[in-house]
Amino acid sequence: MAALPGVVSAQEGPSGDDSYAESAAPSSEQTIDFAADSIDYDADDRIVTARGNVVVVRGPYRVRADEITYDRNSGEVLARGRVEGVDLAGNQLYAEEVALEDDLRDGAIEGFLLILGDGGRLAATRGRREDNVSTVEQGVYSPCRVVDGSGCPREPLWQIKASRVVHDPERQRISYQNPRFEFLGIPVLSLPALSHADRVDARADGILIPDFQIDNDVGVSATLPYFLALNEQSDLTLRPTVYTEVAPSLGAEYRRAAANGAFQLGGIATVASIERRVDEGEFEESAEQFRGYIYGNGRFQHDERWSSEFGLRLTTDDTFLRRYEISRDTTLRNFARTEMLDSETYLSAEAWAFQGLAQDDEQGLIPVALPLLDFSYRPAARVAGGRAEIEASSATVTRADGMDTFRLTSGASWWRQEITSLGQVVTFEGLVRGDVYRTDEQDKAVLEIYSAENGWEARAIPAAAIDVKWPLVGPALGGTQMITPRVQLSASPRGLNDGIPNEDSRAVDLESVNLFDISRFPGHDRWEGGMRVTYGAAYRLQRPRFLFEAEVGQSYSLDDNPSIAPAGTGLTEQFSDFVGRNELRVGSWLDLVHRYRLDKDGFQLRRNEVDLTVGSERDYLVAGYLQLNRDIGVEDLADREEVRLGGRFALTRYWSAFGSIIVDLTDEAESALSLSDGFEPIRHRVGIGYEDECFEFGITWRRDYVETDDLKRGNTLSFSVSLKNIGG
Repeated sequence: MAALPGVVSAQEGPSGDDSYAESAAPSSEQTIDFAADSIDYDADDRIVTARGNVVVVRGPYRVRADEITYDRNSGEVLARGRVEGVDLAGNQLYAEEVALEDDLRDGAIEGFLLILGDGGRLAATRGRREDNVSTVEQGVYSPCRVVDGSGCPREPLWQIKASRVVHDPERQRISYQNPRFEFLGIPVLSLPALSHADRVDARADGILIPDFQIDNDVGVSATLPYFLALNEQSDLTLRPTVYTEVAPSLGAEYRRAAANGAFQLGGIATVASIERRVDEGEFEESAEQFRGYIYGNGRFQHDERWSSEFGLRLTTDDTFLRRYEISRDTTLRNFARTEMLDSETYLSAEAWAFQGLAQDDEQGLIPVALPLLDFSYRPAARVAGGRAEIEASSATVTRADGMDTFRLTSGASWWRQEITSLGQVVTFEGLVRGDVYRTDEQDKAVLEIYSAENGWEARAIPAAAIDVKWPLVGPALGGTQMITPRVQLSASPRGLNDGIPNEDSRAVDLESVNLFDISRFPGHDRWEGGMRVTYGAAYRLQRPRFLFEAEVGQSYSLDDNPSIAPAGTGLTEQFSDFVGRNELRVGSWLDLVHRYRLDKDGFQLRRNEVDLTVGSERDYLVAGYLQLNRDIGVEDLADREEVRLGGRFALTRYWSAFGSIIVDLTDEAESALSLSDGFEPIRHRVGIGYEDECFEFGITWRRDYVETDDLKRGNTLSFSVSLKNIGG
């Protein structure tokens, strides 16, 4: 017998050759490599015994143990004491004793523990591996912790016990015979068979986590999703749902990944009646009919420059999405877009269609934009020391029962920035643009302010501006502060909007973000002409983990009748209203943003918007407040006031409470169209949740206060249960 320290290789020699030596260049398929504190070789019995921190390797398989014996006659490898191994999928095997064949892949195992890549554990007294498939008798599976915070053993929160458990890494499945599900050590469900994926991201067929709800409209509902992996690029999820108050529904979602992009298509369908409100408290029920919803989206990158994307959302009626707890959106947007982008050029062609779900929406008056074309060219080379851009666009907007319009626009712009010796930043800007419009069905326009006479109309728009900013930087309060006064002079002809319809410039309002724009109208259809001076200042204080920013400004028109903007927008008199924005950020736990507009005469708040986020990812509070007090005379720009609150707070390490509420604070004094009494909740929800490493549970109670046709005021109680590592 010989005792050898270090690393050696055992290799079969020619017939009758019992020599044992380090191999000069053995084949990895023929060789078992050892590393240990000591290695003994019994030449008579041809047995290699390695002791102390033993590692044995053959091909891709590796085993660690306190002691490993290799019998060269039988090819058996016997590992004892703290045995560890890793398979080709990265799953870790632990055992007390393992008897392996010489390929280190198959064999019998005592004290079996398999830790999967997602943290799940499969344990048994004994088991066997054959063709890389592990089979154990009287096995237990659980991803839950089996020790508490002090290291003492504890019962897992949930576990699956079975008479036989098979783990197949190639199929990425764990299969059970006669499984019994236990929660807190109490048996709650027994089945003849069960299987699930062995990793969270495994794409394997099977049942997903069920969903349960109690809803005022549909009663008690239960959904049992089923996942089908069609191939490596696509899958299908089916979601059958049964309800106690309405007919069952079937949902489906198809997803596909391609070499140049991905897309998904889905929907839900049922056969049910619709209740229509005929009077206060009185409803009329229709005959049963098909009701449903389809959706989809996708994006494709055709090459380095060209890409396409689309979005699809359509439903059969106004209340289906809300009644069946799918969505609370009141407008569904559908679009298709193709784009080309390189270092100098942008080109796009797109189409948009909308479905209105609000109670007073008339689908025939909702526009379809097809096509929308945009082109811009910005040469890399400087032009007259500055930057230039050429733009062109067109829009065709049609309505089934309303006004139709067409627009063609082209123009060029130029800007140049200089920094003076005193540090002022001076920007020169100029543009010229030409527009051609066509209006049809003018008599069908809903609001006259947005319409124009039928026929063709054209206009030319020249504009110029000079903008001066002077950043003043210095130390303050242990950080750096910057004060930036700013003034701008802009000029453009007036009276450029006569005979022009208004499709994309309706939502006009003076804000800090558009104060220094040459035209404060959004879109193309309205242009703010005249000569004016705009002035303001910005302040910034920055310290480690602290930031404060503030800006305020106003404009003065040199014309007596400065703007065609609607009354209440802050733009109708020579002096505009004051607009500003403040932001405070402290570390990652506080973010406060305040946007406002002050009346130029009495300093009343005409726009007051506050957004607050406090806390961490685990404990947080979000709050929002909006008040529009503008006295705007345009119906679709009505004033409103609302408050939003939401948050989540950790009660213990695993338990948390959450909630949110939206309240309409608008009253008739703020908007003649308001039906609120000044405090009208829209909806709220509160709930409690539990989440640890292996289990997630939540209960949510929501109350809706809005009533529309067959969507009634009432409560919804939702239950969510997720066994992590099973069902996705």
